[in-house]
Amino acid sequence: MFKLDGVTRKFGLLTAVDGVTLDIPDGQMVGVIGRSGAGKSTLLRMLNRLVDPNGGRILFRDTEVSALSGSALRSWRRDCAMVFQQFNLVPRLDVVSNVLHGTLNARSTLSTVFNLFPKADILRAIDILERLGVAEHAMKRAEALSGGQQQRVAIARALMQSPKVLLADEPIASLDPLNAKIVMDALKDINEREGITVITNLHTLDTARTYCERIIGMSQGRVVFDGTANELTAEAVREIYGTDGEGNEISEAITSTSITARPMPAAVVSPSPAMLRTASASA
Repeated sequence: MFKLDGVTRKFGLLTAVDGVTLDIPDGQMVGVIGRSGAGKSTLLRMLNRLVDPNGGRILFRDTEVSALSGSALRSWRRDCAMVFQQFNLVPRLDVVSNVLHGTLNARSTLSTVFNLFPKADILRAIDILERLGVAEHAMKRAEALSGGQQQRVAIARALMQSPKVLLADEPIASLDPLNAKIVMDALKDINEREGITVITNLHTLDTARTYCERIIGMSQGRVVFDGTANELTAEAVREIYGTDGEGNEISEAITSTSITARPMPAAVVSPSPAMLRTASASA
């Protein structure tokens, strides 16, 4: 369980996150919504410790995450994987190598420098890519893939860490509606099949309603809503998003990504000699 107790982050005179207190049980799929600048990304980055809180405490089970440093902090970042809006892949590396980079925290400096991966890790990376429907692109450069495919590769890299928590910071913000559905289906499947806690920032209300069992609404750094999709009433939406420049209520229609979901394509790919060459070198 995550426990946030009065967590605050200031940047100069700006308070990005203001005294947030939350309990998030293991295995939940949580959507964090709010306007740009509401504090959503800063909150997620503090959970992963990419940003340090100025005040309050963050705990996960029996560990005070906000007090970690050194090797303990590196270990936490392996347990708390992060998926970013802009994918953060290495464009000129092939897809399977990008996925294998999810194991870097657990590998020696020598094997990292020479890009040597055990055969078992390579096979596992291919299995994860197959699960996410992009195994047929394993030997392509990451830059050759579409945005939706790259985001699925980024999710595969996160899964290579065998995380206890998966954070997704605006994972569909730069995707078209169809690819947004595919990515959200993948995150939901990870949550349901493996019981991994998934916390994701979202701009689209219909996506949060469809995929998240719990929705947290933020405004000006504070949590102003915490409940289920059914409890996200028009009044709650007004409190989260306020009104437009003319004083009119924000319409949910302007954030809609509604589209009929389709199954992720299945692919069965056997490892090629190129994929296994590195494993042979390290054997």
